Amino acid sequence: MTYTEALAYLDSLGKFGIRLGMERIEGLLKELGNPENKIKTIHVAGTNGKGSVASMITNILLASGLQVGKFTSPHLVKYNERIELNGKDITDEDFAILVERTKKAADEVIRKGVCDQPTQFEILTAAAFLFFAEQKVDYAVIEVGLGGLWDSTNVITPVVSVITNVALDHTDRLGKDLPHIAMQKAGIIKEKVPLVTGVDGEEVLGPIVSVAMFKQAPVYLYGKAFRGEEKSSSMAGQKFTLYAGNNYQSEYEILLSGEHQIKNATLAIVAAKLVSKQDSRINEVALHIGVSHTKWAGRLERISENPDVILDGAHNPNGAEVLRQALDKFYPNKKRTFIFGMMADKDMDGVIKILIRNEDKVYTVRADSSTRAATAENLAQRIGKNAVAMPSIKDAYRAALQDNDGVVVVCGSLYLVGNLKKYCKI
Repeated sequence: MTYTEALAYLDSLGKFGIRLGMERIEGLLKELGNPENKIKTIHVAGTNGKGSVASMITNILLASGLQVGKFTSPHLVKYNERIELNGKDITDEDFAILVERTKKAADEVIRKGVCDQPTQFEILTAAAFLFFAEQKVDYAVIEVGLGGLWDSTNVITPVVSVITNVALDHTDRLGKDLPHIAMQKAGIIKEKVPLVTGVDGEEVLGPIVSVAMFKQAPVYLYGKAFRGEEKSSSMAGQKFTLYAGNNYQSEYEILLSGEHQIKNATLAIVAAKLVSKQDSRINEVALHIGVSHTKWAGRLERISENPDVILDGAHNPNGAEVLRQALDKFYPNKKRTFIFGMMADKDMDGVIKILIRNEDKVYTVRADSSTRAATAENLAQRIGKNAVAMPSIKDAYRAALQDNDGVVVVCGSLYLVGNLKKYCKI
């Protein structure tokens, strides 16, 4: 199977959509020899922030001199981005080989009647575990795809679990309210495995703590067991002090912008410190180097200046609130021009209400070519008089940059961010 054939196969699985459940992934992994049981893992769930946290944990482990795999989703430009080894995307050649081997295993479990066709995400998840096991990584940092309890990554017993936060998203699959979504996230909690979490609010904290108590999993809660205090902040990065336990206090620097990234960094540091309790190779120096070197594309990412162009994949009200706070903080008196595209199954009106002010100029676009994407015309109608529907992302980008002395914000979907990077060669 060539790389092109591997991509065609994965694209062909898109018709199966998202199907939560464990039967297919368990059957597939068994056919592959259960590679997930041959590696140490760190599991990261949450509505927002899990990609940033996974990247910071990965970089801390790399700074410790360890061999590290990372599995995240979705990708921005290439599928390869989802499977990393030691900070580098998997090569096209290795990716094609892995997909071919995983496809053969999938065909076999179907032939045996073990299960029906695994989904695209399940194929990629199994391929990642197979790759990490064969590369003999010291640790694999695994990001949950959707929810937690019935997500295909939830076949592991990690060294530590992380739940970044809980907010309304994917309500059609995870539950209509926060307590139900919290229970889905809590599904990654394993027997006696420590949990690091940044969730707040009794309606989400209650279910998670209850599950942790039932499973005798120690809970390290942001704001109680540890906290971060901002010292300085700009679009170029931030400094903060981490306070943990009764006597730990240390100043850190990160390249990521936004108050939420300070919280994400503290989650990553505390998770890594818990891993260090059983692995002395992870030290204080590595904690500082790891978070200070972390970049995370498409999340409050500034790609140019004069005018500043910001890319952010915020696609739900919680993410939009974080983006709005950052814009208010770093660009309080600047004109804002948005390139805006969303998927139709998201809370479009909720995101628009939070992000778009009456005075803002908005160029709406279709986030991608799929039928799930809202049309530019639909989005423009929802926004109102200052919105203009554009025929393409390139046209919107060109229009937004013309005579712009403010800030250009590309947001609403990671698919949009990825397509802008692809089409505009960013």
